Amino acid sequence: MPHPPSRHLAEGPRVALRPFTLDDGPEFTARARESKDLHRPWLFPPDNDEAYADYAGRLIEDPARVGFLVCEKDSGAIAGFININNIVRGGFQCGALGYGAFAHAAGRGLMREGLELVIGYAFGPLGLHRLEINVQPGNAASIALARGAGFRLEGFSPNMIYVDGAWRDHERWALTTEMRTEAAQPR
Repeated sequence: MPHPPSRHLAEGPRVALRPFTLDDGPEFTARARESKDLHRPWLFPPDNDEAYADYAGRLIEDPARVGFLVCEKDSGAIAGFININNIVRGGFQCGALGYGAFAHAAGRGLMREGLELVIGYAFGPLGLHRLEINVQPGNAASIALARGAGFRLEGFSPNMIYVDGAWRDHERWALTTEMRTEAAQPR
């Protein structure tokens, strides 16, 4: 059943963004279980009710996080998720993105469209100036999504984030409002 448009924070041609709710748990966790082969070893979204309630609860309650479900407009199905974590206000106005597509939606361009909507929302209503993405170097799909959305590679950090039982190296990608403005101007 499609979700009512009034719940959408932003819409594109094929996807819409809406906030996480606790009621999304059954669909989200089922899709996470179906997508384990796609996500491993890069990503470990919650795949049971208790883990989902904790995860979604943090995204709903913590002002330093905003979570978005990327939903297919025609069916309302959850195609993936994009979160802005570690939001810092003041002179920084920055957040760190984390994201994942679900297997049924992978390779269809839905996350690319969803990421564009999140960027617009982050630089618009949220008032952020900079977004960052930290990606393990071997995660080609995630790097392609960052690069395709106009993020620039800013560096490499060894042993940066604890993932799957070990400290993992990450590439640091970033996008600022100025980069978006420059990219939109005719050449």
